[in-house]
Amino acid sequence: MNQWPLPRVLAHRCGGTLAPENTLIGLEFAIAHRCFGVEFDVMLSSNGTPILIHDETLDRTTDGCGRVSDTPDSALLLCDAGAWHSARFSGERVPLFADAIRRCRALGIAANVEIKPAEGFEVVTGRIAAATAAAGWAGSEVQPLLSSFSVAALAAAAETAPHLPRAILFDQLPPDWREQVRALDAQGVVCNTRWLDRATIAAVKRESLRLAVYTENDPHRARQLFAWGIDSVITDRPDLVTANV
Repeated sequence: MNQWPLPRVLAHRCGGTLAPENTLIGLEFAIAHRCFGVEFDVMLSSNGTPILIHDETLDRTTDGCGRVSDTPDSALLLCDAGAWHSARFSGERVPLFADAIRRCRALGIAANVEIKPAEGFEVVTGRIAAATAAAGWAGSEVQPLLSSFSVAALAAAAETAPHLPRAILFDQLPPDWREQVRALDAQGVVCNTRWLDRATIAAVKRESLRLAVYTENDPHRARQLFAWGIDSVITDRPDLVTANV
């Protein structure tokens, strides 16, 4: 079984709420708060290029509009992805996945890569994201963790880069979560902190699986979850959580 590559604390969408989400500047903010792990989302442009963005549309986090999967690189990579957060980040661009990998490696940051396919692009997104991750982290001592809510995307990633560790994303654990994990030969699961209690954590750990939780911003709750056996916490407040767990 591939080893779990994540540290205890990861900044959600690169820098949490401290910086515009899914941007390279967010990685700098994570490191500034001694947070050496990040989570971010990977989707494909209309050219099939993997980029960092969460939503299927550009509208919320950039000055562009329309579907990401319909937007070519020539337009998408010119979008301002920072001004929506605050004026100080105006001009921050939507990053290529390959550029995010290089920055993570340069900064010594571990990454949970959430494969975030647009509807209808699950398999191709899984393949391209996994191939890009495998090439970008080739030779690295610490490999990325690939995760997704999409079973089809994660299965495609497993076929493309079977050596990379995988985790299935769940909101609340479904009744067949064990079967889903086994089918994908996943190393762990990533679950919503809202639905986790001590018994649920114990059930996951009895299967010899790793467990990360999202999105926990309360240091006290994070400490409790670690005491119950979780391995990693994804947070919007790396400044608070990293300093207090």
